[in-house]
Amino acid sequence: MTFKTLIVPILSVGLTAGCAIDPRGLRDDCDWAEPIRPSRADVLSDGTLAQIVAHNEVGSRLCGWQP
Repeated sequence: MTFKTLIVPILSVGLTAGCAIDPRGLRDDCDWAEPIRPSRADVLSDGTLAQIVAHNEVGSRLCGWQP
């Protein structure tokens, strides 16, 4: 087969693949992240602790994360 005979099937597959997206599989805005819960054994700097607290507060406010 030559490239010219393969181009039509390749393009048609590519164009119809977008129609097969299942909208139920799309993720919610809050699905990409989770609360950060360091263990008691973790040694954290003040800056790292502040970043974790800020991350968890934003997630709590926007996504309803529970402590």
